[in-house]
This record gives sequence, structure tokens and C-alpha cells, in this order.
Amino acid sequence: MTAPRSSTAQDRPALAEGMHVISRKRLKEAVARRSDLEVPLEAWFRIAKRAGWKNLADVRKTFSSADAVGKWTVFNIKGNRYRLITEVNYAFGRIYIRHVLTHAEYDRGIWKL
Repeated sequence: MTAPRSSTAQDRPALAEGMHVISRKRLKEAVARRSDLEVPLEAWFRIAKRAGWKNLADVRKTFSSADAVGKWTVFNIKGNRYRLITEVNYAFGRIYIRHVLTHAEYDRGIWKL
């Protein structure tokens, strides 16, 4: 008898399961502070939850300006006026929302602490 295999990102169907975005509440809180984020964050959320990303290269096929900054994946939102800072666990198909910042707030770097 063989031991059961553990699930990896390669085992997951690319579009069947999609990514689990944790937590949408942070996106809604950002929209409550800055109403101009509603449409772009909703668009990002709809795309991300259906994605089957296995690595940053896959992310960049969808969002070409996405960058890795340490353990974070940073997305430009609304023409680079805002930055969406996430932590992506490709193996488990999860995207953790950490911060939604203006470009100026992002540049101050306090979020890295």
C-alpha cells in the first residue's frame, strides 16, 4: 500500500478551483475609505478568485505590473495610483490581502515592518 500524495499547486486544476482571496473585507474597507477604488478592486477580485496561479510568472500573465517585494506580491491598482499588497500561497491557492495603500503611502515603506 502506498502513502497518500499531498496536494500541490500542480495538482490543482487551473480554473476549476480558482484562488481563495482572504479577506474580501479588507477590500471593502479600502473602498469605504476611498470610493474611487470600488470598480478597480472589484475587477481585481473577480479576476483573482478565478485564477489558477502557480507562481509569479502566472500572475504576470494576468497582471503584467505585479511585483514581488520580499514575501509580498504587489499589484498596481487604478493606473498605479494605489498599491494592493498581498501574500500569495500558491501551493494552497490562497491570496491574503495585507494592505491597500496610495502610491505615496506605499513609498513610505511603513507597511514592510
